Amino acid sequence: MIGGAPVITLQRPRLAAQDKPQFLQVQVLPGRGMNILQIRAWLPGLGEIKLLSSPELSKVRRVLTGDGADRYGNKSFSLGGAILVPYPNRIRGKLLPGGDEIETFIAGKKVRLPANWKGKNPGAEKHAMHGLILAAKMDNVQQAHTAKESSVTGSLLAGDFSGHWISSTDLRVRVTLKDDSVELEVVATNVGGEKLPIALGWHPYFVFPSHHRKQVRLHIPGRQRALVNNYDDVFPTGKVESVRGTAHDFTAPEGRALGDLYLDDNFFDLIRQPDGSVVAKVIDPEALYELRVISESPHIHAFQVYAPPSKSFVALEPQFNLTDPFNSKIWDGRDTGIVMLNPGESVKYTVRLELGIVE
Repeated sequence: MIGGAPVITLQRPRLAAQDKPQFLQVQVLPGRGMNILQIRAWLPGLGEIKLLSSPELSKVRRVLTGDGADRYGNKSFSLGGAILVPYPNRIRGKLLPGGDEIETFIAGKKVRLPANWKGKNPGAEKHAMHGLILAAKMDNVQQAHTAKESSVTGSLLAGDFSGHWISSTDLRVRVTLKDDSVELEVVATNVGGEKLPIALGWHPYFVFPSHHRKQVRLHIPGRQRALVNNYDDVFPTGKVESVRGTAHDFTAPEGRALGDLYLDDNFFDLIRQPDGSVVAKVIDPEALYELRVISESPHIHAFQVYAPPSKSFVALEPQFNLTDPFNSKIWDGRDTGIVMLNPGESVKYTVRLELGIVE
């Protein structure tokens, strides 16, 4: 039990043929907003490996306590793959007395959000980070199993997120495990009486199987990146730059080696495939491993990419929005990816993972 709900484990039987990759298992935490805690796969030459950076369950229980550093569910986005609703990434505002909330404007209306994050530097500004379902326990969880796939679906009557958001939201999250893919679908519906501003995202930490970061290659289909004040606050300045010809140009299909480059950047102006999808890749040539992160959602406008040189992972986060998307002072009319739902309308977020072998 984590977050007051059982851990759900989806599994597929091992295929007889061992010369191609196969997804084997997915662990999901319905007590933590359907965080995808771990994904296991079979890779030729490597055997069974973990694809997400996350500790074993016994340690996870000691981390996800709901208090201390995990107040607001913050530790959910330090492991596995947290689902981010109704806003991925950072939102700034006026810090209120007591230091627990910020006051800001969302779609022209004043709201209070948890001040659940700040940089490590002295005097760093507290702000809101990564949404309001990090510690949420899903209302209804159902599993389904067929010969071809296993899935778990969780729903959440989120309402106004305990008074922190506008209108009223219902969520449905579905995770599906197949031999050749893992699929995530999030559907948000406005069940309130006024317009609902919303953005959706996912925060997976993908490991590098070789553990040799420098030679790992990323393909990120973003032609521009949002510049930030520094890599401690990581607040957008409103300025953007083309990645073409820079160290941040990961647009080549074969990717670009990470080397020693530090990344905590929001890439946007996405290159779409002929079918409208966007594709990002983690390529580990030394392990002969390729992971494709594919989304057919037209509302995904950005990838937040976090890859510190000291770690053997990359947080590759497909999301609707730019950072601090409601900050009109810096974005000055730019479309920041927020979806406005009328009463009764829904929006869907989808991501599919596929494995490949580097030839």
